[in-house]
Amino acid sequence: MKNLHMVAWILMIVGGLNWGLIGLGGFMNADWNVVGMLLGSWPQVEWLVYILVGLAAVYEVVTHKANCRLCGSSM
Repeated sequence: MKNLHMVAWILMIVGGLNWGLIGLGGFMNADWNVVGMLLGSWPQVEWLVYILVGLAAVYEVVTHKANCRLCGSSM
């Protein structure tokens, strides 16, 4: 489960950074969609990445407290 947690965490970081760049680019009239830039010629793969990022977020929301040492410990 630790490996799945790490993959989900990395996908959430990628998704968060991508959304941040999209938002910042919106204010600067630029398209900074990194996933789109890297995989734009393969739209199905780009969509798959977005689906995986979304599933990673759902997984982390559901299992974070059990996987996190700080959240799972009682103080």
